[in-house]
Amino acid sequence: MNPVQRFDARAWLLFAAMAILWGIPYLFIKQAVDSYSPAAVVAGRTLLGGLILLPFALRQKALRPALPKIGWILAFGAIEMAGPFLLLGHAEQTLPSGLTGLLVATVPLFAAIIALGGGDRSVLKPSRAIGLVIGFAGVAIIVAGPGLAIEGGGGLVAVGEVLLVALLYAIAPFVIATKLRDVPALGTITLALLAVGIFYLPIGALTQHEMPTLTSTMALVALAVLCTAVAFIVFFALIARVGPVRAPLFTYVNPVVAIVLGLIVLGEPLTLGLLFGFPLVILGCWLAATGGTLRVRKTESDLPPVAPG
Repeated sequence: MNPVQRFDARAWLLFAAMAILWGIPYLFIKQAVDSYSPAAVVAGRTLLGGLILLPFALRQKALRPALPKIGWILAFGAIEMAGPFLLLGHAEQTLPSGLTGLLVATVPLFAAIIALGGGDRSVLKPSRAIGLVIGFAGVAIIVAGPGLAIEGGGGLVAVGEVLLVALLYAIAPFVIATKLRDVPALGTITLALLAVGIFYLPIGALTQHEMPTLTSTMALVALAVLCTAVAFIVFFALIARVGPVRAPLFTYVNPVVAIVLGLIVLGEPLTLGLLFGFPLVILGCWLAATGGTLRVRKTESDLPPVAPG
């Protein structure tokens, strides 16, 4: 057990990488589901990602040490990949990608509630609590700026799906920290991706009813390589560095990344929401991550109680 978990230079680099790697999937998912079914997107994304990592896992002999924990690896795959990837694909058939990013940004709030339920009182520290509120307010200002609206019951169902994704994303780091901390990250990720991909392959084949377009296919490949294979390696490194409670805080920055990419790549307007919300996101994220200090010492809260079984 490392004596200190801190937001040092390496942690902030990992944090920035995750903000980008999981800030761009909303655009790619939106493009992929234009001609792929949600299940086909999950199958392609996870299978390709797993196959990319497999040679590296074999070379590092990371699979054999992971096999004794295969049950927890499958559980992690279900919580972090199988459920969320399908729900996001289905939801983005209805919701704008920016609003999806906003709703996923509630992950740190769910993580704080889970930690509080496990007996962690440090999340109630005023500076951290205020940071969570400020960060979420900043994300709300950014996404509300363009005047996004939810219409019809389908939109409400999609919102519920994305909030469920946020809850699952909040749970997954606790599974890593309590059940898989001694398992090689590469072995865990590779086995989980392959298992999810194999599970969804027949479902994807049965639900795919049109010829995929080149744009959707390129988006799917980008999802697999950048937002899955590379992103999960970085995610595990971030959890090891700063703990499962603070690691998901990069989700506050994800919607900002999505909007900035739209501004630069698509020529979308620079809204007042972005101008006022971005500083709030950064301030809130820093407060929630560090408590207003440059270093955060590890506490009991960073390793939640081990779940039964």
